[in-house]
Amino acid sequence: MENNNNIPPPVRGFKYSGVHCGIKDNPNKLDLGIIYSEIPSQIAGSFTTNRAKAAPVILGEKRIKKGLAQAVVVNSGNANACTGPLGLQNAQEMTEDAAHALKISPELVLVSSTGKIGIPLPMEKVRNGIRQAASLLDSQSVSQTAQAIMTTDKFIKIHAVSGSVGKIRYQIVGFGKGAGMIEPQMRPPTRGWGRHATMLAYFMTDLAVGAKVLQTIFNRVVDLTFNRITVDGDMSTNDTALIMANGLAGNRPLSLNSPEAKAFERCLEEVALSLALKMVEDGEGATKVVQILVKGAKNEKEARKVAYAVGRSPLVKTSFFGQDPNWGRILAAIGYSGATFDPSRVDIYYGPVRIVASGVATTLEDDEKAHEVMKNPTFTVTLDLKKGKGTFRIWTSDLNYDYVKLNAEYRT
Repeated sequence: MENNNNIPPPVRGFKYSGVHCGIKDNPNKLDLGIIYSEIPSQIAGSFTTNRAKAAPVILGEKRIKKGLAQAVVVNSGNANACTGPLGLQNAQEMTEDAAHALKISPELVLVSSTGKIGIPLPMEKVRNGIRQAASLLDSQSVSQTAQAIMTTDKFIKIHAVSGSVGKIRYQIVGFGKGAGMIEPQMRPPTRGWGRHATMLAYFMTDLAVGAKVLQTIFNRVVDLTFNRITVDGDMSTNDTALIMANGLAGNRPLSLNSPEAKAFERCLEEVALSLALKMVEDGEGATKVVQILVKGAKNEKEARKVAYAVGRSPLVKTSFFGQDPNWGRILAAIGYSGATFDPSRVDIYYGPVRIVASGVATTLEDDEKAHEVMKNPTFTVTLDLKKGKGTFRIWTSDLNYDYVKLNAEYRT
């Protein structure tokens, strides 16, 4: 398994572009990108479970059920969410405009949008952007597309891995965006296979793998990565993750649960987890990435309740920013999580430092050691409930002044 985070290697048959078309006022910020495969690709995906789904999500959930796609158009600066029938019409027109420019069927085009909610897309600008982006497609321009989908992100998020099936090498490149309105809980579209800042993620591989197998693998990967992060506990109307596999590596299509499929799944999980953690790192105003690891819960369901209660708590998250091992806030969050536990048995660790033993503080020296752990940009908080065998982990960020300032001023 090899990876390159700076200059991703080309993936056979895939091309990319990113342009500024005027959706964003700043001419130095790209706001529309295209992902294009030279041949139709197998595709799988997961979308937000928010009931207030954006128009691109509604359209994407329908189209992805066919298992084939050749292009994805993504714009930033406008979410095309809560825009009624006009929003659906505009999403449809984006696929038609892209299809015309790329000389492919509109049914092979998906769209994603991210940005401000409730405002109709400036379609003339979007059409011009699609035409321009289609003329600039290049196998080396993935970073431009990654830049074009950013909203409040401070940096682009790309990760690449190479793997092999026998002697055949393949590549996986993934890129995404997300900084605020982040707590994805994505699922594949129903009856198929399977927040205005938003998490978006796109994966391209030249591996040959059928859509049904791809969707099964992708479901598991999404559940272990994007569905385990929280920045502010808010779920977007537009969350989308897509993977395209065009098969140009030339291998025989993977069989589910074969050694080759399991190796591919590990590679894909590495890419997805890298992107997910970059989103937490880039959380609006964030200075910390904190893993919340729950052990000893009655079962996994209860461990999950505890992890999210702690990871979402504003009081816990502000203590992370202040580098204060205020474990009482954590124990309180466990207490209202709904999980069954005995407070007098709980152990709490910051990194390797046990600061609570059987529900009681250890020593002032341990408190100082925990404070030193919290100075790191990343660390783990482990909660051992000593109730059963249930475990669950998530990643969260701290919460500081910048988050409030940015979100208070986002529209104005």
